[in-house]
Amino acid sequence: MSSHPDTKRSRPVFKTAALDDQEKFQPLPSPTGPSPYQLDIKSVLPDLSNRKMVFHMAGDTGGLVQPVYKHRVAEEMIRQCQDTVSDEDRPQFFFHLGDVVYNYGHAEEYYPQFFEPYRNYPCPIFAIPGNHDADIDPFDSQRRESLQAFVQAFCDTESKTVPFAGDSGRLSNIQPNVYWTLKTPLANIIALYSNVPRFGTILPEQRQWFIEELKAAQATHKALIVCLHHSAYSADTNHGSSLNMQLFLQSAFDEAGVLPDVVISGHVHNYQRFTKTYPDGRTVPFIIAGAGGYADLHRIARPDDPAYPDHHPQLDNVLLDSYCDHTHGFLKMTLEKIKGKITLTGEYFILSAKVNITEGAKLFDCFMVNIGE
Repeated sequence: MSSHPDTKRSRPVFKTAALDDQEKFQPLPSPTGPSPYQLDIKSVLPDLSNRKMVFHMAGDTGGLVQPVYKHRVAEEMIRQCQDTVSDEDRPQFFFHLGDVVYNYGHAEEYYPQFFEPYRNYPCPIFAIPGNHDADIDPFDSQRRESLQAFVQAFCDTESKTVPFAGDSGRLSNIQPNVYWTLKTPLANIIALYSNVPRFGTILPEQRQWFIEELKAAQATHKALIVCLHHSAYSADTNHGSSLNMQLFLQSAFDEAGVLPDVVISGHVHNYQRFTKTYPDGRTVPFIIAGAGGYADLHRIARPDDPAYPDHHPQLDNVLLDSYCDHTHGFLKMTLEKIKGKITLTGEYFILSAKVNITEGAKLFDCFMVNIGE
C-alpha cells in the first residue's frame, strides 16, 4: 500500500544535502528511578490483562501552526477508546514516540500542544523524548535545562499534578528515566533516547544498558519492541535514513545476540513500514509513525531523484512495503496470547487529508508478527 500507487519507491534513502548537527547534543538529565530503569506497567494499570493488550502509538504530535491536525488525531484515538464495544479490544494506553512539543521543550509549550489536545484521552500516556522535546532555546532567559519539562510530565517519582498541565487534569507519569523499559505481561518495550542532533546520538552508557536490556527481554519469552525517536531507515525527502541509528542498532543487536520483534520510530512526519532481512533469514519490521499531528508532512523521495540515493550497502536487504505521506495517522497495536503463543498485530489508521472532512479514521495498513517464529 502507498499513497501514490504509481511511485515505485521500494528502498530507503540517504539525503545527500543533510548536515549532521552534532553540536546540538544536550546532556542527559539525571534518572528519577533506580537502574536498570524498568517500569512494571501494572504499577500504573494494575488490572491489565495477561492475555490481550491493546495500545496506541504515534510520534510528532505537537506543533502550534495549524493545530487542527493534532486535535483530529487525538480525537480519533479518544474515539477508539470510547467507542470500542469489547473491553478487551479497547486501547489501554498511548506510547508516544517523541516530539510531544515544538520547537523547544519548554514548559509553556506543553499545555497547548499536549495537555489540552489529550485532556479527554482516558488512558495513561507514556513517552520517549524527541529532538524537539530535548532542544533548548539559546536565547531563553531562564536558562532551563534540556528535558526539564519532559521529566516533570513523564518521569516523576510519583503521579501528581503537573504545574503546567492547566485544567487538563492529567497527572505526571512515573517513568524512571528518559531511556527505560516498560515491562508488560505480553511485551517488553525498550525505549531509547536519541537526543537532539538530526540523525540522533546515543551515549556509550546507554548503549551498554540497551544491550543488557535486550538480553534480559529475550529471557522473558515475550514480544520485544524497540522504540526510538530517530528513524534508522526512511525514504523521505526531509531527513532520509540515519546512518547513526543503523550502526548503533546493528552493533547492539550483534553484541547482545538478540533481534527485536519490531522497531518503531517517529521523527519523520509520515508512515512507513520496512522489512529488514538479516543474514540468518530472520526479518524485522521497522515502522515509522511520525504523522501524529504536526502540520507539515514529509514526502517520499522519487526513485529517480539523485539527491536521495538508495544504492548503499547499509540499505541492502531493507524493503519499503507500505507508506502514507499525504495525511496524518496513528498506530493501534494488539498483543494477544493464545495457547501459549503471542501474536503482535499493528494497524495504521489515517485521517482524511481534507481538513473539513470529519469522518472517522480509516484502516490504511496492517502487519502481523508471530513471536518466536
